Amino acid sequence: MDVPIYIYIALIAGVVSIIAAIYFRNLVMKADPGNERMQEVSGYIDSGARTFIKVQYKVLFIFVFVIAAALLFLPSPLENSERMFVFLNWEQSLVYIIGSIASMWAGYLGMQVGVKANTRSAQGCTIGTKEGFNVAFLGGCVMGLAVVGVALIGVSLVYMIFLSPFVVLGFSFGASSVALFMKCGGGIYTKTADVGADLVGKAEYDLPEDDPRNPATIADNVGDNVGDIAGMGSDLFDSYVASIVASMILATALIVGESLPIFIILPIILCGIGLFASLAGIFIIKWFGSEEPGKALNSGTYLATLLFAGLGFVIIYMMTLDYPRFAIRLWRVYLATVIGLLSGIIIGFTSDYYTRDDKKPTRSIAEAAEEGHAVVILSGFSYGLISVVPPAIGLVIAMTIAYILDGVFGVGMAAVGMLAIVGTIVANDAYGPIVDNARGIAEQGDLGDEVIRTADRLDSAGNTAKAITKGFAIGAANLTVVALMFSFAEEAGTEFIDLISIEVLIGAFIGVIAPALFSALLVQSVQRNAGKMVREIRRQFEENPKILTGEEAADFNKCIAIATRGALRELVFPSIISIIIPLAVGALFGVAALGAFLAGAILSGFVFAIFMSNSGGSWDNAKKFIEDGNLGGKGTDAHKASITGDTVGDPFKDTAGPSINTLLVVMSLTATIFMGFLLAFNHGAGLLSVFL
Repeated sequence: MDVPIYIYIALIAGVVSIIAAIYFRNLVMKADPGNERMQEVSGYIDSGARTFIKVQYKVLFIFVFVIAAALLFLPSPLENSERMFVFLNWEQSLVYIIGSIASMWAGYLGMQVGVKANTRSAQGCTIGTKEGFNVAFLGGCVMGLAVVGVALIGVSLVYMIFLSPFVVLGFSFGASSVALFMKCGGGIYTKTADVGADLVGKAEYDLPEDDPRNPATIADNVGDNVGDIAGMGSDLFDSYVASIVASMILATALIVGESLPIFIILPIILCGIGLFASLAGIFIIKWFGSEEPGKALNSGTYLATLLFAGLGFVIIYMMTLDYPRFAIRLWRVYLATVIGLLSGIIIGFTSDYYTRDDKKPTRSIAEAAEEGHAVVILSGFSYGLISVVPPAIGLVIAMTIAYILDGVFGVGMAAVGMLAIVGTIVANDAYGPIVDNARGIAEQGDLGDEVIRTADRLDSAGNTAKAITKGFAIGAANLTVVALMFSFAEEAGTEFIDLISIEVLIGAFIGVIAPALFSALLVQSVQRNAGKMVREIRRQFEENPKILTGEEAADFNKCIAIATRGALRELVFPSIISIIIPLAVGALFGVAALGAFLAGAILSGFVFAIFMSNSGGSWDNAKKFIEDGNLGGKGTDAHKASITGDTVGDPFKDTAGPSINTLLVVMSLTATIFMGFLLAFNHGAGLLSVFL
């Protein structure tokens, strides 16, 4: 089967993206890193982040080796006549390793630039908002462009070599399994430090945010990088690749005849167009800059969306000239893709509404803090649940229109569309932790109140950007997993919607509780590690009162070590069960039950992810609203209650909530890639079918 020449659009886009990422990295590195104290703090953050990533990658390499070895003994997706080493599934095993390494590299590159951009952004704030914004935004762009560039190059080359979407599935599985480790580990790390720093430093000793006297300050700054940059980058990397692969598999299963090759590579082509749109939007923002950071970030998203729609229209028109018999279907698929992107933006900005401190939900939560700790928790909890409704309606509308346009394949392409401008989305997301760190460095570098206020403006825009990108990521992940579930059903060749089947009910029930179990494990991990952090901070303050007077420096390394050891110890079990549970359901109850399991997990996972991310974000911004001098300001009972809300929300919004995205993708890919293995158990009916 020949590969249409249009696939080179994606390959070229990927190469251009990597070149642009290197160019932006060089621009960031040329910026002024600030005074000696700022560079010292940045060095602490850099060292802590490198130490954590280095140890985490050692654990990951062992995990990747074990899974790659297991994949060798699965049935190959290729025909024997087309293969070398007939008895080994070496193709998927090899590309699994490549996907894993690609995901690790993209995350590491973005994090490395992030820890260099923070002090330079803080120094830029001494000149003005525009200068501080430019450095932070370019630092975020390195992450966004590296993620998408590596993903597109990897997917394109793997398909061009093996000509099978099922081999590309191995690349996606590698990206996803690494992303789950990095998201869980980074999330546990960052919230261990953040919760400990807030509970003792703020609530007990009334220390300001990022006060250098707080022993957990550096660990908190490190966590922003390993959790929000490396972790979220890997998360969106895996969803991006998975959406492409799911649509490629659907095309293989649903489309017959000479149109098949062009529709198999159509997801790759449109993602290449989306990358060009993201690049154009990024360069325009860089060129004009902005004194209003939030407006600039949102404008970049809108601009990339419009450019994607326009460039996509042009490329589809060119394809209809080359393939006139498929013109109507090509236009339908294009419209489904655009619908997916628009629904993603709506979901993202719905999250923005429920988390911004100038909107009613967050203001109501802040006012509830005046009534006490319990009331602020109840208020944030209820608004988090309400915030699930609009995104759910948006996804339903998007799926309905996409299905009307081109059936199940249309739904898969809507998922591709939702992630088409992921370069912009990741850039905006990585901007957040960079300016968060910049604000801390401005505080610790004694740059003065005016510079700190400028950094606060950047940080406020970063909080809004992170809320939007998390909503976007959750919606995209869920639509991607729906497409993966369809591809699973097509590959399994079985219907799993018969609700009177006990196997299906069992599978659905286990699927519903899987995200709840996963979330509980992650929140408990943060709770246990934060307890150790709290005890360490109290010990340092009690044994050395000179820390609080500023006469002696706190022992940052002890807190960094607690966060590192705890995160690495706690991430293993939640990550492993994401593979074990779907395999156990399929082996025991059959592939029909496994399909129901995926459906149940998607539905409950969507609710948990949106609820926890938005409630956590609104608690955080309610606290910031009070700290800005509203409702009595810092030190009041309302402020202390809001700190309680923020502390509860931290593991919700930065650990458990975003990690569910990756959990769903990993479970769906596990189900599909181990299909041949599961069909061996009583012809796919499961080991327990004789008793049911």
